[in-house]
Parts: sequence; structure tokens; C-alpha cells
Amino acid sequence: MRLRNRITGGATALVTMLAPATVGASSHREAPYITERPKVDATDLYLFNSYETGRDQYVTLLANFQPLQDPYGGPNYFTMDPDALYEIHVDNNGDAIEDITFRFDFDMNLAGGSGIALDVGPSGATKSIAVPFTAIGPISAGNDAGQNVIETYKLKVVRGDRRTGQVSAVKHHNGSDVFRKPLDNIGPKTIPNYPAYAAKFMYDVELPGCTAGMARVFVGQRKEGFSVNVGQIFDTLNLEPAGTDRVANVLGAQEQGANDLEHKNVTTIAVEVPKACLTKDASTPIIGAWITASVRQAEVVDPTPSFEKPARVGGPWVQVSRLGMPLVNEIIIGLKDKNLFNAAEPKDDAKLADYVTHPTLPEVVEIAFGGAGVRAPNNFPRTDLVAAFLTGVPDVNANGSTAEMQRLNTAIPATTCTAQSPYGASGCFDDPTATENAKLDTTNEDCDPAGFPNGRRPGDDVVDIELRVAMGALVNRTDAPSGGCLHADSTGCLPYVDGAGTNAMKFRTSFPYLNTPIPGAP
Repeated sequence: MRLRNRITGGATALVTMLAPATVGASSHREAPYITERPKVDATDLYLFNSYETGRDQYVTLLANFQPLQDPYGGPNYFTMDPDALYEIHVDNNGDAIEDITFRFDFDMNLAGGSGIALDVGPSGATKSIAVPFTAIGPISAGNDAGQNVIETYKLKVVRGDRRTGQVSAVKHHNGSDVFRKPLDNIGPKTIPNYPAYAAKFMYDVELPGCTAGMARVFVGQRKEGFSVNVGQIFDTLNLEPAGTDRVANVLGAQEQGANDLEHKNVTTIAVEVPKACLTKDASTPIIGAWITASVRQAEVVDPTPSFEKPARVGGPWVQVSRLGMPLVNEIIIGLKDKNLFNAAEPKDDAKLADYVTHPTLPEVVEIAFGGAGVRAPNNFPRTDLVAAFLTGVPDVNANGSTAEMQRLNTAIPATTCTAQSPYGASGCFDDPTATENAKLDTTNEDCDPAGFPNGRRPGDDVVDIELRVAMGALVNRTDAPSGGCLHADSTGCLPYVDGAGTNAMKFRTSFPYLNTPIPGAP
């Protein structure tokens, strides 16, 4: 039986075991301090060779921020922080230091400078009064007269160090360096055709120093793409093997409609760039990427705040959010160091390497389920996890560095949307034996080398994959007795699931891939 099928079989068992140790889904509210600053909370990074028709020479990077957005989040909705920097970093020479940074700097203003006002009062004695709403609509791709709050941003490409490197502004075809961000999906009365409206804010741009073709940029609200059954997991592992109307059946179908993020939105920063403009050269096709958000070191609340300046900020930029591989800060980094991880750079990850080589998650799983025969892997240091999280997989996307980031081999062709496996490159391994670890075999029928952990696509089921690997799915059964099926009969693994499956067909097949956000009203 192929590893992909075994991953499918054991995913939910591991998800349920994880519950006592986690803080949320993907990177949503993953560290104590970032819960105080949701506007700069990085939730997910997607990095993949574009699979939109005709875009095979491009790489797409999607950086998501501001988790758990309720569609009806008025009256202020989910604007970006104008006092922060949002950045996507790319390392293309394997030294765990950014070589290219896409820096997004946001601004927010009221329409006309002071906002929309209405004349209120009797004729001859009216007063001009500012309205309290983000929009008084209707708003369309060609008419924004009713829009009261206007968000813009500037995009700069930094080559070299993110703060001291060469900085170049990205401009429109008309020469302006100011880009507009669409309003969130307030509802159909305010924005009757949101897909057409949002499409207006997808820009074709020339990147300074990039001659291989036009890039594409979009910043705006999208439907949350991450899937996980959070509620039942945190309700003391409330997943019933028999299944009821109230809970998902852990022995049932992969997709049971149990995704607790199904009705949430997120804010996406999307960039599509020619491969040749991200890689060092044609002989070095592997890139690493991570995203960050930074704020000024000092902040003083203004006792007489204005719309634009509720506080005064100053001092150097300080990184407060970071994300590369999904779930690292949630299930790998210890609680006492979660804030530190968010502030650290990949080049400094050696200080936190013990969390990967000697992870606590499998031990917690054994404590919780030891009575059922579950045992943590015994292969220390956990070189299998080092490859998954810190170095990349040899002969696939290892780039010479030891640091936590997503790695993508841009030379591996994209898999078309209809052919993608939600288990990605994890299906490219043979089964381990009693004494030998799993070996890479790209001839496996289940192999989809263009997917996670070779980068990450929206349809990759990263929860299932990572948790199986943490319990030793790639490790010989002597060292990882519970890395295979925890429950099996004569036909093989029973199909454990968490009821919140995902696949590529749930998403758009073109840039920016993530779906239209859920409206705030029916």
C-alpha cells in the first residue's frame, strides 16, 4: 500500500491527538503576543509553480493575514495596518537570508480627505455631518462614489537585506506607484458584483530588475482556504467513531462538511512572478520563502486621536509575525518561545533547532493515547523532521541551508488542477519497512511532486501530511511503531479523517487562486 493511502488512513487520529497541545488552525493566533495584533497576524503562505493555463513559467506567492474574519465584520471591516510593513521574502542562494523582498506598505484615508458628509437639517439651516459607514454604496468596478474609506498601498522590491538593500518602487502602467485595495465583501446591495469589482484591483506590473515578463499583484479579501475541524478537536477530542449528527465520523469520508473555517474570510497579498526573476540562475532552481509583518518599536496612544493617527509610532522596525512552513509555531515550538520564533529570522533558527530534533508533540500524543498502544517515535535526533521543516527533501527541494522556510523547486512542472493530489509530494515515497526508512520514489502512482512539502498549493492537505510525518510516517516501524496505521483490519488501514478535507477543485484555477470572499449579507 502506498504512503499516500496510509496518510489518508491515519490523519484524523493524529489530528485528535494533537488537540491538547495546539493553539489554532494553521498560523491563526499561534503565539501569545500576536493575539493582541490581529491586523499583522500572518496566517498562511502558499508558494507554488503557477498552474493557471499559459502561466507555466511563473511562480505564485500568496501571503494571508488577519485570521478568522467574519463576513459581517462591519462597520470597519478588516483594513490593513498603515503603521506596519507586510513582506514576502525569497532566498535564492541557500544561505537562509533574503535576496528579494516584496514590501507592502499600506495607507488608509477618508474619501476627499475628511470623508463623505451629508447635509442634515431643515432648508436654510442644514449642517454637513460625516457619515459613520465605510460605504453608502452602491459600488462597482466603475463607480466608487459611495466609498468612504479608501485603502491604498505601495509595493517595493528590495534586493539584498530587507532594511539596507537596494529599494525600487513598483509602478502602474500610468507611472503611479500607488495601488488600490478593494473594499471587503460588505454585501450584494453595496457591491452587487464582487468578482468583477475585485478583478479591477488585479494589476499587471513590471518589476524592477525583472525582464522575463510582467508580474501580477493583488491585495484584497478572499475566502479562507485553510480547512480543519477545530471545534470538535478542542472539545476534548469530540470525534465519535460511530458518527452522529453532532460530530464528524472519524471512520467516514474525508470530507464531511466539518471545516470550522468554512464561513471565514482572510486578507491575501498575492504576487505572481516569472520564475527567472526569483531564482539565482538557471542552474539554481530552488527558492525558499517566508512572510513577515513588522511594526515600529515604540507606540504612544494619542489622547486626541484622529482617523489617520490614533497613535504616534517611531523607532526601528521590529518583526512581530513570521510564517514559512505551516503549523511550525503551533505544534513544534514550545509555548515559552512562540513570541521569539515570530521575531526571529531563518538564519537564526539554530537556536530553536531542539524543538525539531526532539519534538514534544509525539510525546504528548503518547501521554494522551498510550493506553491505546500509541508510541512516540524513538529516532533521535529526528532527521526526518529536519528534512521536512529545516532543510528540504534531498533531491527534491533541499537548497543547502538549515532554516525554517518553505522551499520550492521551480524546475518541477506544475500539476494541473484536476490532477493534483491533496497529499502532494508526500506520495513520492515507498513504504518504510521494519528496519528501513521510506525512500524517495517519484515513479509511485500516487506521486505529485509539485505539491507540499515542495512548496504549498491551496489544495494541499498540510494538516494530514505534517501530523503523519510528526508521528514517523517515513520512519522504519522499529523506531516509529505508531507511524503507520494505528487501527487496521485484514483489508488495511481504516480511513481516519477529521471531516474537513480539501482539494484543488475547491479553488479558482487562476490567479489569485483563493476564492471570492463570503459576503456580509445574503
